[in-house]
Amino acid sequence: MTAKAANKKPKYDYDAIVIGTGPGGEGAAMYLAKSGKSVAAIERYSSVGGGCTHWGTIPSKALRHSVSRLIEFNENPLFQMEEQVKNLTFSQILKHAAGVIRKQVRLRAGFYDRNMVKMHQGEAHFIDNHHIQVTQTDGSHYVISAETIVIACGSRPYRPPHVDFSHPRIYDSDTILSLQHDPRHIIIFGAGVIGCEYASIFRGLGVRVDLVNTRDRLLSFMDAEISDSLSYHFWNSGMTIRHGEEFSHIEGTDDGVILHLQSGKKMKADCFLFANGRTGNTDTLSLKNVGLEADSRGLLKVTKQYQTSIDNIYAVGDVIGYPSLASAAYDQGRLAGEAIVKGNLDGHLIADIPAGIYTIPEMSSVGKTEQELTAAKIPYEVGRAQFKHLARAQIANTNVGSLKLLFHRDTLEILGIHCFGERAAEIVHIGQAIMMQKNGGNNLNYFVHTTFNYPTMAEAYRVAALNGLNRLF
Repeated sequence: MTAKAANKKPKYDYDAIVIGTGPGGEGAAMYLAKSGKSVAAIERYSSVGGGCTHWGTIPSKALRHSVSRLIEFNENPLFQMEEQVKNLTFSQILKHAAGVIRKQVRLRAGFYDRNMVKMHQGEAHFIDNHHIQVTQTDGSHYVISAETIVIACGSRPYRPPHVDFSHPRIYDSDTILSLQHDPRHIIIFGAGVIGCEYASIFRGLGVRVDLVNTRDRLLSFMDAEISDSLSYHFWNSGMTIRHGEEFSHIEGTDDGVILHLQSGKKMKADCFLFANGRTGNTDTLSLKNVGLEADSRGLLKVTKQYQTSIDNIYAVGDVIGYPSLASAAYDQGRLAGEAIVKGNLDGHLIADIPAGIYTIPEMSSVGKTEQELTAAKIPYEVGRAQFKHLARAQIANTNVGSLKLLFHRDTLEILGIHCFGERAAEIVHIGQAIMMQKNGGNNLNYFVHTTFNYPTMAEAYRVAALNGLNRLF
């Protein structure tokens, strides 16, 4: 064999194959395609978008929007001329969510078409680290190959083996979207982000909600004052919350579900939602054929370059675990694409990723909590703005909530931003932009010296900044 033949690269069908078309897969595929690479994407379902578009982020937020507008309508004095309260069923608000999903699918399918990413519909199975078998719905299969492979197959709700999810009244956060009957009482097991969001949705529809939390407080990763605000709001709305509970077994009956807790308590409702964790969709990939192994929750370990232990295989999104956010997954995909194209990673995922929790009202935060700053012995001060004092909130009748700024009392550097109330997930980004500034740009005085439109919710930053400065001495 000549030296020229020995050095010749093997020929593959594509430069890269991306498994999954959720945010992570889309980010990787678009970056690689725009960098001049030939790219294929494998999607097991008939439409692009992944769990984010079809079962997770988009439908749940669309449902939340419909319910929050319903609450706003019923609480607005302008529309209280009739004694009858306006009601909607879960199946009715699902129609709005379905319309949003269709629009998102059309939009995202256009991205793949315009960037000439070849779509393959079917299940992906590794043959080796360059060859993927695509199994179609009719059982037929074929093989495609690429120099690089990106795993972005997302996650699904965790299902304990001893819970009967085939029972018509027992749901997870995917199957709840096929709910046909109109429940009067629902038990939600798991009070994480998904559990709290669906608790808000059902309570807003007038459904009696029992929320069972395996921990000692709601959303313990959030600033304690903010999560306590949500707990109070849930309690004030008539929701029952049980903390520190684990289930013993779940009994399906003809007309509902009985939850047996390890503490000896029993609860009964006509509908049950299990929302306690997620699992990576790696079990069908035949990872053993390439020497990869997922952990007990189906997650893969990667380097800072999003590279697995196999040099040419990368992984992004929910399948690598924290932070398991659609926003972060897209950036991870784009950064993995950059590492593949350039051989190294110039950019990086920002350290302070904002959290947006779409309960009713919303919660959002970025940066450090009061508890973290106290533990680190950082001398901070707090500035607060209550929404009920803002003209825009009074006009919109969205008086519940507040903005909290945590800042260094010596340098005035903003260390954390925490918001509870309508549009919190939008409001937090104003402060995030200032927090990201370098060379002294991150300073509380920005909000004092900047003129905001009036009336706006953004004015909360000026109010909170002045409130915080007034505490200094």
